[in-house]
Amino acid sequence: MTSLEAASRKSGFSKTRRGFDWCQRATLDIEHVADIFAHHIGDETHETGLHVTTPDAPDVQRYLAQMVDAGTSHAILEATSHGLAQGRVSACDFDVGIITNITHEHLDYHGSQLEYRAAKSRLFIGLSQSASKSFNPPRFAIMNRDDISYDYLAGITRVKQLSYGLHPQADVRAEDIIILPKSLKFFAVGCDLNGEAFRFEVSTTLVGNHNLSNCLAAVTLGRVVFGFEDQIVVDGIAALKGIPGRMEAIEMGQDFTAIVDFAHTPNALLNVLKTARELTSGRVIAVFGSAGLRDREKRRMMAEVSIDLADLTVFTAEDPRSESLDNILGEMVDGAIAKGGVEGKTFWRIRDRGRALRFALDQAYSEDIVIVCGKGHEQSMCFGEIEYPWDDRTALRAALSDYLGINGPKMPYLPTQDEE
Repeated sequence: MTSLEAASRKSGFSKTRRGFDWCQRATLDIEHVADIFAHHIGDETHETGLHVTTPDAPDVQRYLAQMVDAGTSHAILEATSHGLAQGRVSACDFDVGIITNITHEHLDYHGSQLEYRAAKSRLFIGLSQSASKSFNPPRFAIMNRDDISYDYLAGITRVKQLSYGLHPQADVRAEDIIILPKSLKFFAVGCDLNGEAFRFEVSTTLVGNHNLSNCLAAVTLGRVVFGFEDQIVVDGIAALKGIPGRMEAIEMGQDFTAIVDFAHTPNALLNVLKTARELTSGRVIAVFGSAGLRDREKRRMMAEVSIDLADLTVFTAEDPRSESLDNILGEMVDGAIAKGGVEGKTFWRIRDRGRALRFALDQAYSEDIVIVCGKGHEQSMCFGEIEYPWDDRTALRAALSDYLGINGPKMPYLPTQDEE
C-alpha cells in the first residue's frame, strides 16, 4: 500500500475522531482493471486494454499521478509477484504491505517456490527503504499468522509488524465464526495501537475461510493502522457485496447451486471446494482445467485436490494455448487416478468447456453444488495464439438455460465445439 504525499496535501489528510478524512478522494481499483480492462479514477472510467493485475511501471505512475490530480489521499495497489520481480512498482514508496498468502503459483515464471517467495518478499523488504514523507504516515507490515509465509516474512521485515488470522497469537483474530450459504459472520478481536481492546461483529456476503482471512486483513488495516471507529470498518466490509467471478452464484431457477470462481491454483481450489462443502448437504461437482504454457506441476496437484474434496470432477479446456489439450488433460487424469479417482465414475475429461458445463449440470440433483473454476471474471480463452471471447458466467447461464429449457444467452464459441 502506498500513501501519496502530494495527494495528502491536496485532500487535507486530516485526522478526525472517526479516523482519516476521506471525503476528497479517488480510487484506482487495480484488481478491477483485470476484470473489465479499465481504470476508475474519481467519476471517470477509462479503457486500458490491460490484461494484467499490476500494470507496467509507467502506467502505474501515470494512474497514480491522475489520482493525485483527482485529490486522492491514499492508493491501494495489488503488487503481484510478477509485478515485483519485473520492477513494475519499483518507483512506489510503500508505507504498508499486506500479505494474504504465498502458495504454489507462477512457478513456470519464478522457477521454484523459493524464488516465488523471494519475489513476494520484496514488498516487505522495501518497506524499510521507502522515502520519508512530511505527514509521517504509519508504516507497517501486515501478515497472515495462519500462512506458512509468516515466519519467513516476520524474520526479514524491519518495520513494525501486525498479524491477523485464527492463530491465538495473531494481533487481530476472529471469534464466534458463522459461515452460512450466502453470508459470513464473526467477531473481530484485537487491540489498537494504544493498547485498547476492541471486539465487534463483522458481517459480509462474501463466503469461505479465505474471505474470513481477507476481512481480517481489512480490519487490521482499517481499525488498527488507520484507527477507524468500529462501525466504519463494519460498514466498509458490509458494503462489498461481491467480486465478479469470485464465488459468484449463477441463478436461473435451478434447484441446485451453480457457482463461478477464479480458483486456478491448488490452494485456491482447495479453499473454494472446502467452502462449497460447507455450503451444502448435497454433493460438490467441480469443473476446471489447467492452463497451457504455465506451471505443469499444478495440473496434477489440482486434480488430486478435487478428487479429495469434490464428489464428481470434470476436467476440461482452460487456455491450452499452443500446448496439446489432450496432454494437459492426460496429466490431470494421472493425478486423479493416483488419488484413487475412477474415470467415468468419479471424474471425466471433456475437451469442450461448454459441453463440460452441460455434462456437470446433468449430474446435479437438488441441493448439490456445481462449481466452475479457473476463469472467473476473465473474458477470453486462448487456443493457439487466438483469444476467443469467453466468459464462464455467460457460458454457465447458457448451459443452465439449455438445462431448464428456457431462453438464455448463447454458448460462446470455442474451436472444440467443432469436434464430434
